[in-house]
Amino acid sequence: MTSSADLSRIIDHTLLASDTTAERIDSFLESAVALGVARVCISPSVLPVNKRGLEIVTVVGFPSGAHKSSIKAAEAAQAILDGADEIDMVVNQGLVKAADWDAVEAEIAAVRAAVPVGNILKVIIESANLTDAEIVHTAQAAAAAGADQVKTSTGYHPAGGASVHAVSLMAKTVAPELGVKASGAIRSAQAVRDLLAAGATRFGVSGTAAILAEWDGADVEPPSTDAY
Repeated sequence: MTSSADLSRIIDHTLLASDTTAERIDSFLESAVALGVARVCISPSVLPVNKRGLEIVTVVGFPSGAHKSSIKAAEAAQAILDGADEIDMVVNQGLVKAADWDAVEAEIAAVRAAVPVGNILKVIIESANLTDAEIVHTAQAAAAAGADQVKTSTGYHPAGGASVHAVSLMAKTVAPELGVKASGAIRSAQAVRDLLAAGATRFGVSGTAAILAEWDGADVEPPSTDAY
């Protein structure tokens, strides 16, 4: 990957703050167009929006994942009706910690059934909160349930965000059949380079402008340390 234009095509420019207003969303979408990103990741409650040629990623069961699978499926179905192109669902951490892999797979499959083929489904596993074995089993369950990508983090869990180790483990487990989205606490071009080398194929970041500028060698202020 040689330029910020290349990088922008695999960034989900993200705004998931719970107090986001319609005016802020409008400004955010305009900034996404100016940055040249292909996609934005926004909350389902703000949909539908004027897409402005962007693909819309939204979240389901966010941020805790502690929702009934039927609720997650309904939320995903409504988001698709409201114009979402991709769904990032949060897996139920309690099921993962109980090592109930059949239930984990069934939950993901329920959401997959609500998301039409052609609309990408990503599974947020909250990798910083998991052991290596849990990362592997959850990624395998996502693959078995028909997900398209696995994603490291919501960006809101106190355990932390993306890591090179977790991305590498996820990629070794499910790539190339599934993509790997790195998100959470990615605040520099060097972090992106390291995660790319580990196997990340997509990124969720909020400080997109600073990362793209740094990628091209500009001297910029680092992104804020807000969630995501």
